[in-house]
Amino acid sequence: MAPSIFVFIFFVQFSIAITNSCFGQSLPNFPAIIIFGDSSVDTGNNNYILTTFKCDHPPYGQRFPGHIPTGRFSDGKLVPDFLASVLGLKDSVPPFLQPYLSEYELLTGVNFASGGSGFDDLTTVASRVIPMSMQLDLFWKYIERLNIIAGEEEAQRIINHALVIISAGTNDFIFNYYDIPTRRQQFSISDYQDFLLYKLQNFIEGLYNLGCRTMLVSGLPPIGCLPIQMTAHSPLVRECLEEENTDAQVYNAKLVTLLPEIQGALPGSTILYSDSYTPMMNFINDPQRYGFVETGEGCCGTGLMEAGPLCIVRRPTCTDSSQYLFWDSIHPSESAYRYITEFLLNNLQLHSLAHVNNSH
Repeated sequence: MAPSIFVFIFFVQFSIAITNSCFGQSLPNFPAIIIFGDSSVDTGNNNYILTTFKCDHPPYGQRFPGHIPTGRFSDGKLVPDFLASVLGLKDSVPPFLQPYLSEYELLTGVNFASGGSGFDDLTTVASRVIPMSMQLDLFWKYIERLNIIAGEEEAQRIINHALVIISAGTNDFIFNYYDIPTRRQQFSISDYQDFLLYKLQNFIEGLYNLGCRTMLVSGLPPIGCLPIQMTAHSPLVRECLEEENTDAQVYNAKLVTLLPEIQGALPGSTILYSDSYTPMMNFINDPQRYGFVETGEGCCGTGLMEAGPLCIVRRPTCTDSSQYLFWDSIHPSESAYRYITEFLLNNLQLHSLAHVNNSH
């Protein structure tokens, strides 16, 4: 349920200006968007599985069109929705497990992410959400459906040219190392980072073998600044946990080194890293600049521990979630997504993918 978060975030208000003027040219023309990961990008798959890790109830979705809870772990839209809008594909990306998906929805991309997931299969044992390894299996089933709809040649073209987003990792550290130290008994923090990166590399290679060529991979956010982590380990002082933040920075540095190596070993691939750590720390260190009045607590309930099944309508929410960095004790608000978008567009040069995508 915790995000490996906040990355690849794009919002509708910026889309027109971005498409027309960002870097002097339009964003690439991807035929589809494919999403893998955890609650940072899950648009509702957990609604259709047996798990308590759900947010298909109020007050979730209060800023979503129609003010309805959809299974997104936020007060509004998520990364896949905004990015699909920017790319001109559709207004939102449906979860793959949603029944009766239209042919158009399948042709333009779906979402396989599951809140609470991670690269380590141990992460999902108790929650019974969809591990990353099983998301890959679901992707294979998607390709089979795409073959029937579009024909094998066109289906392969769509997969080859699709934009793939991978956003996971935070749950692995929270559930297996910090809060429930199962893996701490087996690995040093450095070795566990390497273990997860090995899993990530295998995941990327699996996607490549199925035809994916353009991928954006999220780094970790400042895990020690999540409200729920401060509640668990520093409830009175409520300061960011420097050890957890340092671990995230080290993991990210390793990931930055690894991704070009993976790309070099996979001919025709483009695999980019996206920094989610820096913008989050910018918000925390200078909240007034971004219009935030609260960065250490979520909007839902007390903001200290509520998330998923604990964030319910009987617990009052703040009066204006746009002034809160976090919607609940783990997940960011839609307003936070807007500012992260601006950072990403200035630093993650998606326009550079245009030539690569057209040449695949």
